[in-house]
Amino acid sequence: MSRNVFYGRSLTVIEDFSIDERRYFFKKVRQLKDAILAGDEKTLDSFRINDPDFGIYEVFLEDSTRTKESFRNAAKFHHAKVSELMCSSSSINKGESYADTFNMLSGYSNTIFIVRSKVEGLCRYLDEQSRDYTNRNSLPVKPAFINAGDGKHEHPTQELLDEFTFLEDNGMDFSNLHVALVGDLYHGRTVHSKADGLKVFDHVRVDLIAPAELAMPDSYVEKMKENGFEVRSFSSIEEYLKNPDIATKWYFTRPQLERMGERILQKQAELRSSITFRKEFMPLLKEGTKFYHPLPRHKEHPTIPTFLDNTPLNAWERQAINGMYCRIVLLGLIAGSIGEDYDGPVKPEDRSITDEEYIVSVDLSARKDTGKVKNYSEGVHPIDNGIVIDHICKGDSPSEIRAHMRLISSVLGIDEGRGGEWISRGSDGKYKGIIFRPGDYELTRKDLKRLAAVAPHCTLNIIRNGKVEAKFRTHMPPRIYNFDDLCCTNDACVSHPGQGENVSAMFIRTPDGHYACAYCGRFHSYKEIWNRRG
Repeated sequence: MSRNVFYGRSLTVIEDFSIDERRYFFKKVRQLKDAILAGDEKTLDSFRINDPDFGIYEVFLEDSTRTKESFRNAAKFHHAKVSELMCSSSSINKGESYADTFNMLSGYSNTIFIVRSKVEGLCRYLDEQSRDYTNRNSLPVKPAFINAGDGKHEHPTQELLDEFTFLEDNGMDFSNLHVALVGDLYHGRTVHSKADGLKVFDHVRVDLIAPAELAMPDSYVEKMKENGFEVRSFSSIEEYLKNPDIATKWYFTRPQLERMGERILQKQAELRSSITFRKEFMPLLKEGTKFYHPLPRHKEHPTIPTFLDNTPLNAWERQAINGMYCRIVLLGLIAGSIGEDYDGPVKPEDRSITDEEYIVSVDLSARKDTGKVKNYSEGVHPIDNGIVIDHICKGDSPSEIRAHMRLISSVLGIDEGRGGEWISRGSDGKYKGIIFRPGDYELTRKDLKRLAAVAPHCTLNIIRNGKVEAKFRTHMPPRIYNFDDLCCTNDACVSHPGQGENVSAMFIRTPDGHYACAYCGRFHSYKEIWNRRG
C-alpha cells in the first residue's frame, strides 16, 4: 500500500497544497458530491474516517457561522469526535499564550485543530510549535492545523470551495479562468487567498473592481503578476462594464467600511455604490455569467442585491453548499481515510530552503594595487585599520541614504565607534552611502549576515595596515531569521511584539526583491524589517 502523503498535513495557507494535490482534491470532491446527490452509500463510506475517538477541535477566536457549522457537519459525516474551545472562558483570555493552550490540547488526543483568529499567521506558528512539542514529549501523532481564516491574511478552505465552484462552472476544465473580483479587496482575506490559489488554473485573467480606498493591496497584485496572471483594475462596476472584454465569473465581497475610520464612513454611500450591482447593468452582462460571494451579504447594503436570488446568476448558494463537501474531503485527506491513490508530486515541507550564497568574498590576489585603500572622493580619507562599507543604497536620495546609514550603524552595533558616514556621487550621477570606522573590528559570519540583511548590494572592506585585507559583496539573503531585532510591521501578525507571543520574526525574499513575512505574508523592503527603524 502506498504512503498517504496527505496524512497529518496542515493547511495554513493555500500554498501548503501543491497545484497537483489540489487538482486531486477537486476530483475527490466531485466524486463525493456525485455520491451524495445519488445516495450512493458505498462510495460515501469509502470517504469516512469512521472513528468516534478521532479528535477534531474547533477553536474560533473570531465569530463565524458558515465556516464553523460546515466543519461541524463535515465532522458529523465522518462520525468523528468534535470538541469546541469556549473562548469566552478559556485561559487565552487570562494571558496564556496560544502555544501553551494548543500544546496542552494536543496532549489530549486531538488530531486536527480548526482555527479562526484575527491574529495573522497563527496557524503557521502553531504548526511549527506543535511539531517541537510532539517531539519533546514523544507523542504518537503531531496534530494538523486548518486555517479557517486569519485576519486579512488568508482563508484557504474558502479558497478551495471557491475554486471548486469555479471549476464546476468550467466543466471541470483547468485550462482558463477569467474572474472579476468586486468589493472590499483591501480587507478581504478570501480575495487575498486567490493571489496564489488561482494558480491551479493554467491561464488566469483577474479584473479588480474597487475604488482606491478598497483596492487590492499592492503586495497581492504583485504576487498575482509574478504568478503569471493578467491583471486589470477598475474603480467601479460602471467603469468595468464600459470595457468590451468582461468576465463571466464575478466574485463579490462585503465592504468592511467600519474598519476604516470616520473619513471613509462619510463617503460610504459613494463607495458602496461603486461596487453594488444594479438592475440597469443586467443587459450588459455576458451570457452564462455567474455571481459568487463568500457570504454573508450585508443585510442593508448587499453588493449582490436580493432581486438576483432567483436568477441564473446565482452561484453563491451552490458555492456555500460546496463548502461542506470540500471540508468533508479535506478532513478525510488529513485523517488518511482517503488519498492513498494520489501519485503526483508532493509539496515540499519547507518552501523557503535554499543554498544560495549571498555573501561573496572578493579575490584580491589579482588586484594591481595589491589591496591599497583608495582615497574616496569628496573628503573621505583612507584609514590604516578598520572597516569601510561602500555602495550603500546606491541610487536613493541623500536623505534616504542618511536615514538608512543610521539604521545600519545601529544594527551592526558600531554606533559608538569613531569614524562617520559620507554620501558620494558617482560618475553615473547616482548617490551612494559610505560608512567608515577606524579601529580593530572582528566581524563574525553572523555579523556578515546582518550586514547582507540590512545593506544588500553593498561592499565591505576590512583594512589592516593601510591595505584591504578582505573584501565582501553582499546580496539579498533568501531568508532572514534568528535576529532578535527583526520585526514585521503588521501589528496583527503573530510575530509582531504587540501580540505578546514571543514569536521570532522571519522573512522570505520575493521574486520582485521584497521580503514577505513568513507568517502573515506582509511585504516589506529590507529597510522596514528592523524594530529600530529611523
